[in-house]
Amino acid sequence: MTASLIALVPAAGVGARAGGDRPKQYRLLKGQPMLRLAVQALLADPRIAQVRVAVSEGDGWVDDALRGLPRTVWRACGGPTRADTVARALADSGAADSDWVLVHDAARPGLPAEALARLIDACLQDPVGGLLAMPVPDTVKQAKSEADGREIVARTVDREGLWLAQTPQMFRAGMLREALAAALAGGAVITDEASAMEAAGRTPRLVRGHTRNFKVTWPDDFDLMEKWL
Repeated sequence: MTASLIALVPAAGVGARAGGDRPKQYRLLKGQPMLRLAVQALLADPRIAQVRVAVSEGDGWVDDALRGLPRTVWRACGGPTRADTVARALADSGAADSDWVLVHDAARPGLPAEALARLIDACLQDPVGGLLAMPVPDTVKQAKSEADGREIVARTVDREGLWLAQTPQMFRAGMLREALAAALAGGAVITDEASAMEAAGRTPRLVRGHTRNFKVTWPDDFDLMEKWL
């Protein structure tokens, strides 16, 4: 049997840094909720059999935001952290160990179809899977906090070999399930799926992403994303 390919979108957070009168994922871009645009970006590849959106209990926005989208379901299985939400969504999906799972941020609605296809093509040939990412182009400074509240430069960090992680991140369901369970049980700090895989001794593949696929985080990012869209 051919392995299925499903996408998970953790959308249980509120995105406090972005401000606004509603959770960040439901803020409008070009007249549409950001979450809807992120899901539509995944649906652009017909190899993805289903997109499963994980929201928090009592979410009153998601039904309207996703209404009418094909191959899309939402489930109120969100947890207190991203890792918890992804683990719960993965369990809820019923995915077989051999199935492929792509996890994508609701706050990355600018994912280009060609970048998504590039990730899928690369990971299907990889024993572990991987993630979209971009090489760091700028000089990197490590900061130090002063007693008076100022942030000063502690040192310059060599950017050689440094990449900025994006999503989707694509792994076999069984491997990801085990990695998340071990990380959560051990109290590890997991900021993305690749870090859980790394903690389990796996080596995710880096696949070049796209500048447009940035994460909408701060208030000004909404204007920038609208220009890209």
